[in-house]
Parts: sequence; C-alpha cells; structure tokens
Amino acid sequence: MKISFQKMALPEKGTVVLGVLAGGKMLPLTRDMDRAVKGLLKQAMADSTFDGGAHETLAVATPRGPVLLYGLGDGKAIDAAWAEKAGGTIYAALAKSGAKVAHVVFEAHKGGEEGVETRAAHLGVAVKLRAYRFDKYRTTLKAKDKPTLAQVNVLVEKYTAARRVFSGLDAVAEGVFMTRDLVSEPPNVLYPDSYAKRCKELTKLGVTVQILGEKEMAKLGMGALLGVGQGSVRESKMVVMRWNGGAKNAKPLAFIGKGVTFDTGGISLKPAGGMEDMKWDMGGSGTVVGLMRALAGRKAKVNVIGAIGLVENMPDGNAQRPGDVVTSMSGQTIEVINTDAEGRLVLADVLHYVNDKYKPAFMIDLATLTGAMMVSLGQVNCGYFANDDALSDKLAAAAKTTGEQVWRMPLGAEYNKQLDSDIADMKNVGPRWGGAITAACFLERFVGETPWIHMDIAGMAWSSKDKPTVPKGGTGWGVRLLNQLVADNYE
Repeated sequence: MKISFQKMALPEKGTVVLGVLAGGKMLPLTRDMDRAVKGLLKQAMADSTFDGGAHETLAVATPRGPVLLYGLGDGKAIDAAWAEKAGGTIYAALAKSGAKVAHVVFEAHKGGEEGVETRAAHLGVAVKLRAYRFDKYRTTLKAKDKPTLAQVNVLVEKYTAARRVFSGLDAVAEGVFMTRDLVSEPPNVLYPDSYAKRCKELTKLGVTVQILGEKEMAKLGMGALLGVGQGSVRESKMVVMRWNGGAKNAKPLAFIGKGVTFDTGGISLKPAGGMEDMKWDMGGSGTVVGLMRALAGRKAKVNVIGAIGLVENMPDGNAQRPGDVVTSMSGQTIEVINTDAEGRLVLADVLHYVNDKYKPAFMIDLATLTGAMMVSLGQVNCGYFANDDALSDKLAAAAKTTGEQVWRMPLGAEYNKQLDSDIADMKNVGPRWGGAITAACFLERFVGETPWIHMDIAGMAWSSKDKPTVPKGGTGWGVRLLNQLVADNYE
C-alpha cells in the first residue's frame, strides 16, 4: 500500500473521500464537489440514513467518479486516534471497490485546523496498517477476492509537515508488519533456527544480533530453557539484539520475549482442538523483534536490548517429564509440575541472563503466557504486572496514547507462597485459580531489584475478526505501545 501526502485540492477524477459534519453539513470542498455533480451528493444523503454521524459512510456514484462521504460527527472528537479509526474504515470500504487509487480530502473543519498534519499522518498510517495481508501461501485466490486499492493520496493543507510525521509512524508500522509476519508463519517454516535467521535481517538497520545455541546456553547453566526444548529435534536458540542509538554509557532498556514456536504442551499434551493456534505461542518474542525493527527504523536515540528465547515444546522420548527438577541459570531449582507451563521456564533464564549481563534500566517481558489471562480480560486489555509504580505509570500513559489497552494486575506474598515445592526452590505452576498471577510471581523471582513489567499478551497476539487498524490474524500488538513508551520517556 502506497501512502502519499499532497496539497489539498478537489481531484478532477477518480475515487474521492469527502467529509460531512453531523446534520449533513458539508465542508467547503464537499460543497464544491456537490455543485460540480449538480447536487448528487445532497440528494444521495436525502435518500439515505446518512447524516454525517461519526464514522458513517455513504458511497455515491457521480459523473466525475465514485465519492465516499465520511461522517465527522460534531468534529469535536477528531484527534489522532479518531483519524486512525477513520483511515482503517475508509480502507475497508474501498479495498475491493475496484478503485486502484483513492484521494482522501483531509479538510479541517472550523476550529480543527491546529494539528491537522498530525491527524492526517495518523489517518495515512492507519490505512497502511489495515491494508496488511498475509497471503504468502494462498495460491488460488480469485481476483474478486483480492483488494484492488493500492494507493491512497491524503490531500491536506500542511502536506509537507504531514509527510514528516508519517515518516516516523511508517517506521513503526514496518515493525508491526514484521511482528505480524512472524506470528502468521506456520510452525514448519518458523522454528528456532529459521526464526533466529529472520532476526539477522535487522543487521541491515544497524542492529547487532547474537545467536546462542544449546551448547552456549548449557555452559551458561540455562537448564530451565533447555528443558523445554529437549523433546524437539529442532535446536533451541536464544537471540540477543542490540540497538545503540543513545549515549555510550547510558543503561539499556531491555525487552524480553517468549518464543515458543510451537507448543504441544509437551508430555502434558494439549487437547487436539485448536492446537494449530499454538503456532503463535511465540507472539511475545514477535513483538520484541518488531519493536527492535521499529526503533532501528526510526533511528531511536536510546540503547535497547531485545532478547528472545526460542524453543519448540514437543512430546518425544526425550521430552521433559512432569516431576523433573531443573536448575535455572540463576541457580534456583524448579520442580516441573506441568510441561505445558513452559513459557515461564524459557523466560526465567532469559530474564536472568539479560539482567546479569547488561544491568538494564528496566526489563519488560512479553508472553502469550496463560489462558487464565484471557479468562480474566478477554481480548480487550492486556494484563500486566509490575514491581515498580513509576514504570507502570509510564506504560499506562503510553497505552492511552496508542489505544493498545492495558490493565494492571496484582502480585503478592499470598500468591507467591502457592509456588512452594516440597523438593525444590519452587514449582512451575500453582493451583488452578489465579493462574496468570502465580505465573507472574514465578517470573518475579528472576528479576532481582531491577524495575520490571510482565505483560501477558495471550489475548492480544491474534485476532479472530477485523478491527479498524488490525485485520484478522496476527495483530502485531505491543509494538506501537512500547515504541511510545520509549519515545515519551527515554529519548
């Protein structure tokens, strides 16, 4: 999808999108178009239920070409988030209309002139985000099932300023796309070794990428991570990505991701129904990789570590058993009660490794960790846990800006005690109730005093329906949120 920003004017032909305020009040260029087509727009509104309500649309055929009227409501709520919803809605309305190019006349209503370039840029990036498709393996799609729309021209008064704003947003969108691509890949294509090689692509943007194999991790004492992958013929990997855009001696920010490229549950085998979805059990790592792509793409002035643990959880004769005791890199021992609670074992060693080696300013881990979190918050909010209120507040503020919603969950000694083991330092699971919380308590044991957040993105990594800026499938959730956190507070 090509997005361009051009000087505001009424196009002479082609598909045009024009704004209408509540009550059917036309903006100046919309009125000009109506006069040019001899009142067809006004007549079409009179013959329909369209009255300019927020995000309403009305398609009108005219002698000058198709026109899509777009409802602006009273105009008071038109901010960046509103513009993004508009961009996604406009794309969805025109994607298969037959039009190859569409012109969006981004005309500011009276009183809405300030910041018009930023809103226009957000509309443009929303079109791009909504237009994403993962058709790599679809070879028999009919032409009528494919989008025709390939270019959107946003016509706005401050078009050069809009281009500048869009440039930064576009780099982040490319990070979102990388995450979506990774999450969408089938598990016979994306496994630890091939995934690690995909991460190497980031070197083109200046990211340093280090890949550790099983021998290197065994020397480090990563028994928790290695135990998860021992049932697979695929070698487990850890990938450490570094972006050095900040001051030489500044502490790095650290983002850690769970990368279980396929999760059968191991010996504690999952039910067959829906197991195919477990290809996206690497969603947390996908967000970390996409974030590194976004930060490097926009040349962020900050030092960042992105570390992901990559394993396959498979049930063969060498697989980890319920009842096994493993020793983590931290030296703490873990009794494995359930081999399907594997993500926390992977994260435990990666968290300790990053904390010990890089002494980061903070650590944020992301994981499709528990079904319990989906039971709690569905697919609307990402539940997160924090040991630092200041860091938590920064994350919540970034969530409000981007619209990627979060909800803080509790930690505490009463939950922690439920992980006590009779024969080791801890169990990898607690009782059934509060499973997302006890999982977070488990991870907390591997972060020391470092400010830390655990984000359980089980409900966020994949969507079963289209949303304004997120088509059905891998969402890329969290890339924009964490980029905003970095931009607002650490550059």
